[in-house]
Amino acid sequence: MPTVNLTDRTCAGAKAEPGQRLELWDTNVKGLCLRVSENAKSWVYRYRRPDGTQPRLKLGAYTSGPTDLTDEAGTVRAFTLAGARARARKLRTIIDDGGDPAGDKHKAKAAAKAQPLKTFKDLADAYVGACERGEWRPKGKKKRPRTLADDKAVMRRYVEPVLGKTRVEDVTRATVKKLLRDMVDRGIGAQTNRTHAFIRQAFAFAIAEERVAANPATGFSPMAEIRRRQRVLTDDELRRLWVGLQDPGALRLTKEDGAEGYVYVSRAMAIIVQLAALTLQRKSEVAGMRVAELDLAHKVWLIPGERMKGGWPHLVPLTDRAVELIEEALKLRSTGNAPTVFPSSRDPEKPVRGDSVTHAMRAVCSALELEDATVHDLRRTGSTLMTSERLGIQPFIRSKVLAHRGDTGGGSAVSMLHYDANEYVAEKRKALTAWEGLLLEIVGERARPANVAKLRAERA
Repeated sequence: MPTVNLTDRTCAGAKAEPGQRLELWDTNVKGLCLRVSENAKSWVYRYRRPDGTQPRLKLGAYTSGPTDLTDEAGTVRAFTLAGARARARKLRTIIDDGGDPAGDKHKAKAAAKAQPLKTFKDLADAYVGACERGEWRPKGKKKRPRTLADDKAVMRRYVEPVLGKTRVEDVTRATVKKLLRDMVDRGIGAQTNRTHAFIRQAFAFAIAEERVAANPATGFSPMAEIRRRQRVLTDDELRRLWVGLQDPGALRLTKEDGAEGYVYVSRAMAIIVQLAALTLQRKSEVAGMRVAELDLAHKVWLIPGERMKGGWPHLVPLTDRAVELIEEALKLRSTGNAPTVFPSSRDPEKPVRGDSVTHAMRAVCSALELEDATVHDLRRTGSTLMTSERLGIQPFIRSKVLAHRGDTGGGSAVSMLHYDANEYVAEKRKALTAWEGLLLEIVGERARPANVAKLRAERA
């Protein structure tokens, strides 16, 4: 066991015979050793425990550079001679105080191996599960199913492909920023900030669980600048879209290579978009429609609070055309007793995902050359036309149709929230019937209904 006064030149020039290993023990710092093999050099430190055993603790690789080499987290991975000696002296101090560095390292490795939250996906699944059970309440209340569904979609689409297999400890602020910047560069706006919020909330849960000590998603502002959309479709665009949705298979797409392709959008998916236009409800609310929510005999649809953005139940009067479309969708189901009106092809017990509707809308609009039109733009278009001179519906009733509880119609907010349980069903039905008449007139399906003039007269 060679013992030498190690120098930078000795360390840099040390070589081992092929298939052999050379150990050079430092006379300057007792217990420090440069281990040399044919292809690598590393530092180890040996010390004696009170029980007489002499563990060897690996410090890291050797580097001949001017300074130690650290990783992104600031941990030294390769030591110079001076760095290795400094590290060995610190360990000696710990040992003299009764510590056992090798034993502590072994325990830490065993704990890490037994740790259920190894990767970020493990952490995300545990966080969502705790929220679903109500064990973790970020804002003092249990997260609604709709919010959790959005969290899962963000994780599945944006986070898991990049960070899913990354060790929790290796997710740094730089890692998170790169993920978010890449999303912004791809033109993703609101979802970038939702992704940021999801990662931040998951790490807040990890800190509470004593899994990590710091949150790498804090300390910087949202990456994406959110601009309020103002897109309202014209009559011509509504007509072209509606006609295209009647038979999406007849549409053709021009691919990037110039070849012509088909639009693969099912009739059920087209019905979701048409219902979103007729009912003016959100994409996720329509796509998630369940049979138990419907009373087609009385033409009403009661959306439970857990599926609504605001968390309150919402009653939607159904027009004749909306009922026809729902009945058509029910007949299209491959499983007649499925609980959902628009069941997923993978699991009939679950509805189609909202992003599938987004893709379908994008494909149809691309074939029709409708620029930058989304399903939510249909809601804005209908809302705008309702209160325009074409229909003259009161903004307060329009807000009731849209389930915007913040509009009190000039009354006290406290009274509206706690003392007014009125659903305004009759008023909402008149408004939606008038909107259906105008929409179907625009798309060429029927003549304008007579009650439009009555609604305008009532407003005057």
